[in-house]
Amino acid sequence: MANQDTRLLMLIDDEPAQGRLVAALAARDGWRTLTVASGEEALAALASDEGRNVSAILLDQWVPGDAACDLIRELRAARPEAPLLMLTASTSPLLAVEAMRAGATDYLIKPVGPERLLQALASASRVEKPNAELQPMAEKLPHPVDFDAMVGTAAPFRTALAKAATAARGHAHVLVEGENGTGKDMLARAMHAASTRAKAPMRVVHCAGFPPASLESLLFGHEKGAFPGAFDRQAGLIEHCDGGTLILDDVDRIPAEQQERLAEVLKTGIVRPTGAAHGFKIDLRIFASSDFALDELVAAGQFSEGLFTELSATRIRLPALRERMGDIPALTRYFLSKIGQQPGLKHHSIADSALSLLEAYDWPGNVRQLQAVLFRACVFEQREALTAHSFPQLSELLGDLADRGESRARGLGVLLYTDDGNVRPLEEIEADIIRLAIGHYRGRMTEVARRLGIGRSTLYRKLSELGIDNAA
Repeated sequence: MANQDTRLLMLIDDEPAQGRLVAALAARDGWRTLTVASGEEALAALASDEGRNVSAILLDQWVPGDAACDLIRELRAARPEAPLLMLTASTSPLLAVEAMRAGATDYLIKPVGPERLLQALASASRVEKPNAELQPMAEKLPHPVDFDAMVGTAAPFRTALAKAATAARGHAHVLVEGENGTGKDMLARAMHAASTRAKAPMRVVHCAGFPPASLESLLFGHEKGAFPGAFDRQAGLIEHCDGGTLILDDVDRIPAEQQERLAEVLKTGIVRPTGAAHGFKIDLRIFASSDFALDELVAAGQFSEGLFTELSATRIRLPALRERMGDIPALTRYFLSKIGQQPGLKHHSIADSALSLLEAYDWPGNVRQLQAVLFRACVFEQREALTAHSFPQLSELLGDLADRGESRARGLGVLLYTDDGNVRPLEEIEADIIRLAIGHYRGRMTEVARRLGIGRSTLYRKLSELGIDNAA
């Protein structure tokens, strides 16, 4: 495997223009690209001296159906340890599911943005990468863009949502902070959908994915002849979103000079494209997000104090998943319901053994990582229920740390499955539900019967038949 300084990407693509684009994007993060036009050339190159240094493989899915999967299997057999990403124009997860079953590590949907490609390559090929089962994915399942899709009952999370819902109805800029994968982008989109500007233009900029010059033109625009190569006037996104909303992801990654320029635009409400003699008035609302606490970056001299002041009229912090572990069962069932709706996948339930395993992990990639882990498990699990065996690498990583009785001890539900994934007998489940109700209502049998929807005499008869002590 090549070291971090000499990373080599093999691109399998027969379109020279796209090959040059991918090579240029990958070069921003230190990748050198070896481009081949066919599967045969790729397999031959992998066997060559240069091919032995390939750190990752990117396959453009230009061969249909089974042929693409057959090629993936051959590439995986030739280079088992190399991350293999598929680039596809299809927005249907069906092809991605089949590709992952054949051995693909991840998939990206064309046209691929620079930040998405670099994120996928970095995630797939980091030197001390997590087990493949725990890797985040470049693409996410589509979610409804509203607050109802933000699942969780933990106090810090509900506080953040309530603050966001209130802010959405206002007019001030909003700053959302939180670790990578906590749902900042989804929250920003939900705020826009709930705002008075919901039908106005909205654009998202992933600031980390652009070199400074490109980001400057993208945001502020430029006049014809403003700099070498500026052959036409380009309207910036600030102008395009006049009257609407601009979402700035990773706002801390904007270069310092452009931070000051943006702060001035927000303070005065006037934007002047690069090379323009005069500016013009704009009405713009910004939802900005950052993986870091921006006040700390300001104190360290790493972020513009003026821009922080303009953006932080409303400041929302999304908690990490490890700060709301009690939400994992609800999040898991929500994701499983969404995954089960995707072509090529089926609905899965989750056994207590698997749920306890998920609860024992600290999820450094947060909600996004949990979703990716569940998606991969559903791709490969043929049984109806996900069990601890559906997450072999996570089981190996946690070992005895995952207490199989933890979910029950927390009162998160009744065991529905045995550890091998089979459904428990109805009599045992019924007995557990009655015991749970007796404990929950502190032995008040009239209330227990009422909540279970049965008469007191029926309840006592069941206690006798199931051998349950009413002091349980």
